[in-house]
Amino acid sequence: MTDLPADLSAAVRRFAEGRKGLGDSSARISEHYRQRGASRQVIGGADDAVAYALSRMPATYAAVSAVLDELQARAPDFAPRTLLDAGSGPGTAGWVAAAAFEGIAATLMDHNRAFLTLAARLAEGTALAAAELLEADLGRFQLATRYDLVTCAYALTELPDAQMLAAAEQLWRHSDGVLAIIEPGRPRDYQRLLTVRRQLIELGGRVLAPCPHERACPLVEPDWCHFSVRLSRSREHMRMKGGTLGYEDEKYSYLIIARPGIGAPAAGRVLRRPEENKFSVTLAVCGADGLESRVVPSRDKSAFKAAKKLDWGDATTE
Repeated sequence: MTDLPADLSAAVRRFAEGRKGLGDSSARISEHYRQRGASRQVIGGADDAVAYALSRMPATYAAVSAVLDELQARAPDFAPRTLLDAGSGPGTAGWVAAAAFEGIAATLMDHNRAFLTLAARLAEGTALAAAELLEADLGRFQLATRYDLVTCAYALTELPDAQMLAAAEQLWRHSDGVLAIIEPGRPRDYQRLLTVRRQLIELGGRVLAPCPHERACPLVEPDWCHFSVRLSRSREHMRMKGGTLGYEDEKYSYLIIARPGIGAPAAGRVLRRPEENKFSVTLAVCGADGLESRVVPSRDKSAFKAAKKLDWGDATTE
């Protein structure tokens, strides 16, 4: 499981103390997001921002962590010194990047002042304390600075189709190294990421992950490319989500695009949970030549042992 750092989790709980109605705010925010509403329509002040942090920050942190782990695996020599977290919300991706890349200087950009205020307070006394805060709209922003790493987590999904592609291109133009986009793991968001992928390849970007190639996606509807990460739930998190399980599985889609010369894609990617029995492991893999079903027999002991360690979303070496 990939959970919030203890200091961040404690800070969120501290800001929640004494605030009434957070459960109702969380339910309203969750329903609004399920309807694909924009955060500007539902995050109106400090209480709403804290409710969001309690209910959504853990899952966003887990998904971004999984994606930046993959970035480090695909580009182990990439050591960004500057970060733009676009559509930062309360600074979730900034926290992940600060943990992944020591000494990175972060800029958190969001249109919502309540989010930025909470991000600044959560960052007090941490590696993010010196982060620059920018109040700007993802759908129409222009910055003078370029950044080694640009992240955009669960933010493009809020934009209408007419603005989404232009925003993604602008993010790419502000990236000197890598652009990592994380979106909900829904068919609609996967299809939109494919549009972004095509456009950024035309602009000179190289796909690092999840795809092992830059050809058209070989998946056929109703299938779609998405992944899952498991995170534990605190008591407060369970109360906010109205859940009874001590964990949840966050489904997400993502795209990592790099400037030429940075890293290399994997040979293949496991697209769903492997099917395993005592005789074989069956893997659904997207590889350089497209989709394939790989059956690894138990009699091939070394390959069988390696296949049993693979899970949904993992890279393959061949």
